[in-house]
Amino acid sequence: MLTIDLSGKRALVAGVADDGGFGFAIAKSLAEAGASVCVGTWPPALGIFQTLLRRGKLDASLVLADGRKMEFERIVPLDAEYDILEDAPAEVRENKRYKDLGDFSIQGCADRLRTDFGEPCVDVVVHSLANGPEVTKDLLATSRRGYLGASSVSAYSMVSLVQRFGPMMRPGGAFLSLSYLAGERVIPGYGGGMSSAKAALESDTRVLAWEAGRKWGHRVNCVSAGPFASRAASAIGSGKTEGEAEGGAKRVPFIEQMIEYTRVNSPLAEAVTASEVAAAAAFLCSPLATGITGCVVHVDKGYHAMGKAVS
Repeated sequence: MLTIDLSGKRALVAGVADDGGFGFAIAKSLAEAGASVCVGTWPPALGIFQTLLRRGKLDASLVLADGRKMEFERIVPLDAEYDILEDAPAEVRENKRYKDLGDFSIQGCADRLRTDFGEPCVDVVVHSLANGPEVTKDLLATSRRGYLGASSVSAYSMVSLVQRFGPMMRPGGAFLSLSYLAGERVIPGYGGGMSSAKAALESDTRVLAWEAGRKWGHRVNCVSAGPFASRAASAIGSGKTEGEAEGGAKRVPFIEQMIEYTRVNSPLAEAVTASEVAAAAAFLCSPLATGITGCVVHVDKGYHAMGKAVS
């Protein structure tokens, strides 16, 4: 029987701050396959995340398929907007949520793991990072600063992760990022330059696969996931107004619109789950996928293949 076996491997999942998104689900799938898992968490969310863990509020979500409880090997502060600590402005470094955390940059994250575990010490790096400061705006209304901010955190940070973790990965390392169909097709409402950032992320996947493959022998892939109601996704779009039976109107969140539209129009008429995306991610990061690199793999119930709506 073929099994995904990551025993003895160490993974870093960058972008985990709660139990409701793809990052947490991927961390869990990697742990179920036997990997030890470290996570990088955005500093403003770090204290709350650690408190929830400490108080047992996430215990039910941490239970693995075999009954074990997932325990993070390290929880590292990570703000992917900054490659090195010196890039962060003084007002950020002195902010109460940052100032006692040490080096929260991407380089700082790499240095912490190198200090704790030596070198080489990592086998898998997962980029589950995205932020668009103007994501609720149409592209025509997006400022240069908002556009570049979306690309910086959502796309360039993957380049920075590969730059810094590539040299400290064991042979046959695997990088993985998360994208969305808006990088290929027009998704009205997915604004603020985020569609451009996802397109860049997918293009960079191919280039990084070539460069990291030839330089270190590592693989680089991307999962384009179907819409999913994570906490972060709730910030996307402004939603539309729909009539209610009683008269009046209600606001339907953008992410709920996309989930329902995708479900109705997909070959498999159901919404994608976090565990399905996580299972695909675990496979792509495992020895079973050593022949796969430079790929964008759609995990969206086949919606990406459709050229006409059926509803």
